[in-house]
Amino acid sequence: MVNNEPDKASATRPDIPLTKQFLNRELSQIEFNRRVLAQAENEEIPLLERLRFICIVSSNLDEFFEVRIAGLKEQIKLDSPGFGSDGMSPGQTFEQVSRQVHELISRQYQLLNDDVLPALVEQGICFLRRNVWDDSQREWIRNFFFRELMPMLTPIGLDPLHPFPRVLNKSLNFAVGLEGKDAFGRNSGVAIVQAPRILPRLIRLPKEVSSYPYSFVFLSSIIHAHVGELFAGMHVTGCYQFRVTRDSDLYVDEEEIKNLRIALQGELSQRHLGDAVRLEVADNCSQQMAEFLLEQFALKNEDLFQVRGPVNLVRLMQVFDLIDRPDLKFPRFVPGLPFLPRKKKGHNIFEVISKGDILLHHPYQSFQPVVEFIQQASADPDVMAIKQTVYRAGSDSTLMEALVAAASLGKEVTVVVELLARFDEEANINWAKRLEEVGAHVIYGVFGHKTHCKMAMVVRREAGQLKRYVHLGTGNYHTGTARVYTDFGLLTCHEEICTDVSEVFLQLTGLGKASKLRHLWQSPFNLHNQILNSIQQEVKHATAGKPAAIIAKMNALLEPAVIQALYAASAAGVKINLIVRGACALRPGVPGLSENIRVRSIVGRFLEHSRIFYFLNSKQHNVYLASADWMSRNFFRRVEICFPVLDPRLKKRVIVEGLKPYLRDNVQAWEMDGDGYYKHKSARRNSRFSAQEVLLEKLAAVKQEAIE
Repeated sequence: MVNNEPDKASATRPDIPLTKQFLNRELSQIEFNRRVLAQAENEEIPLLERLRFICIVSSNLDEFFEVRIAGLKEQIKLDSPGFGSDGMSPGQTFEQVSRQVHELISRQYQLLNDDVLPALVEQGICFLRRNVWDDSQREWIRNFFFRELMPMLTPIGLDPLHPFPRVLNKSLNFAVGLEGKDAFGRNSGVAIVQAPRILPRLIRLPKEVSSYPYSFVFLSSIIHAHVGELFAGMHVTGCYQFRVTRDSDLYVDEEEIKNLRIALQGELSQRHLGDAVRLEVADNCSQQMAEFLLEQFALKNEDLFQVRGPVNLVRLMQVFDLIDRPDLKFPRFVPGLPFLPRKKKGHNIFEVISKGDILLHHPYQSFQPVVEFIQQASADPDVMAIKQTVYRAGSDSTLMEALVAAASLGKEVTVVVELLARFDEEANINWAKRLEEVGAHVIYGVFGHKTHCKMAMVVRREAGQLKRYVHLGTGNYHTGTARVYTDFGLLTCHEEICTDVSEVFLQLTGLGKASKLRHLWQSPFNLHNQILNSIQQEVKHATAGKPAAIIAKMNALLEPAVIQALYAASAAGVKINLIVRGACALRPGVPGLSENIRVRSIVGRFLEHSRIFYFLNSKQHNVYLASADWMSRNFFRRVEICFPVLDPRLKKRVIVEGLKPYLRDNVQAWEMDGDGYYKHKSARRNSRFSAQEVLLEKLAAVKQEAIE
C-alpha cells in the first residue's frame, strides 16, 4: 500500500563517499538554534524581543532533548549498530551534539547576563537578585513568602522511608543541604523542595517598594532566601535549584491496544516521568550535590548543564506580556483582510469563493476568513456537512467551537483528530471528547501514519444540488500560531480539487484502496515520487539545453533520495535555490556535487513555516503548496497533502510573495556552506531588504501609527 522508504540513495558521485554527501540532522538543528540566538545578539532588534529569542532557544532545546537526544540515548543503550546517512553512529553523534549544545547554552547565558539584562536595567526593567534587595523589598518579599509560598511548599527529607521523590519533567526543584537533627532525631543531610507548577516563576514588586518602573524577583530567589523556614531548628548548608529533562515521546503498540484515545490518556500521565536525559543546575551547585543528583537520575557528567542564572529560561517568556513598553517590542500590526472590507455586513463567504479562489498569506493577512469559513458553515442552513482535519488547534479554539456548534445543530460533522500530535495530545483528546458528545463523527486517522495534512471541506446545497468548498493550508488550524507563523492557505470550490479532497477524507475515515487523484499529491502514496519526477523533469530540460530551475521553501530537508536527486539536477545544470528554515542534510556548493545549489535560511520576527515547491518546467511555472517537509517521516509515515496553485494570478502571488523576497533578503538571511555552517548576510543600510518587513508593509492592513 505504501512506498517503501529507501535505506540508501544511489550515489550521484561514486568518487565522493555517500556518507560525505549528507550532513548530520542533530548538528544541523543546533546550527538553527545558533541562528535563533543570533537574533538576541542583534542590537537592531527591540530589547524585549531579544529576550524572547533567548527564551525561544531554551524552548527549542527542551524539545530537542525530549525527542532527539532521548532517541539517541535509547539507541546507545540498545547498542544500536546503525549509522545515519552522514555515516555517524549514535554515540558519535551524541558526543558532538553534547559538546556543541554545552557551548550554545554557555553563550546563551552569557548573552543574557552580560548584555540583555544590563540593557533592560537601563530601560527601567530589573530582575533583582537577593544580594541587592533593600530593607523594604526584603520585608515585602518575606511577607509574600509566608503568605503565598510557604503553604504551597512540601519539603521532603531523604531517608529510608522517604526516598528521592519522582521529579516531573522540566519542573523547578531545589536540593537542600542540611545539618542537625529534626524533631524525630533524623538527619539525612539532604532534602528536596519541589516548586508547584501553579506558582509564577516571576513576581513583580509593587510600586511602593520597587527600585525601577518594572522590578521583578525570581521565585527561585525567594525560595533560596527563605528555605531555612521550611526546616525549623536545622542549619541549611546549601540550596541549589535544578531541573531535569525527560524522554517525552509517547509509545503505543497498534497490536496491544483496543482504543487509541484511552491508551494515550494512560501514556500522557507518564510523559512527565520518562527516562532522564538532561540535568540543569545553577552555577552555585556544589560538585558533591551535582554528583548526587546525577546518580539519582542515572545520568553522566556530559548530561550536566551548570548555568549562570535560572534553570528554566522558558518561563522568562511571560515578562513580555507583563511589560507595557511598545518601544521595546516589534511594531504592532493588524493583518490584512484580502476581501472582507469590500463586502457589505453579513457577506456570504461562499459567494465570495464562488467568484474565484482566495489565497491567504499569514500572518500578513488575517486567519479570520478561515475561521469565518467554518463559522458560517456552522450557522448556514444550506450547509449539509463539514469535514476537517485537526493536528494542532490549541486548547482554546474558536474554530473548534464552531465545529461543536455545527454538530449540535445536527449537521453532519466529521473531524479527523490526530491524537499523536506531539505535545498537543491532551488538547486534541479533549476536543475529541467534546465533539463526540454533540454527535460529531470523530476519527483518529490511520494508526502508524500521523494525519498531518491541513484541509477542511464544506458541503452546501445550492440550487438543488450539492456543492463543495475546501480550505487547504500549509499550517495548522490554530489562530494563535497563525499570528506568528508564515503560512499560505487556499479557499476554493474548484471541482476537481474538491473531489480530490473528498477522496482523501474517504481514505481517512473508511477502508479501501487509494484512488488516483487529479491534482493533489499525497503521502504516503505518491508525494515522494512526484517530487522526484518533478526534479527529474527539470534535469531533462537542462540536458536538452532549455532553462531549468527549482525553488523550494520548507522547514527541513533530510530525505536522502530527494537530496541525491537534487545533486543529480545540479550536475545537469539545473539552478536550485533552497530556503530551509531548520535542519538541512544537503551540502550546497560542493565542487563536483552541488555547484548549482544554494541553501539559505531566514530567521526573523515570524517563524517561517510555509512549504512552497516551484518547478520552472519549460516556463509553465508549476507552483505547489504543502503540509510536508522533505523528510522521510513526511513522505512515508504521515498523511500529507501537496496541492497546486492553478489560478495564474494566485500562482504569481506565491512566487512574488513566498519565494522571491526570501531569495533577495539580505537582513534576516543566512547562507549555508558545504560543511553545514551558516554566514549571516550583511547589507549596506541603503540597500537592506528584509522579506518579512516588505511583506508586512505590502499586505498588512494597519500599521503602528494607525494603532496609536
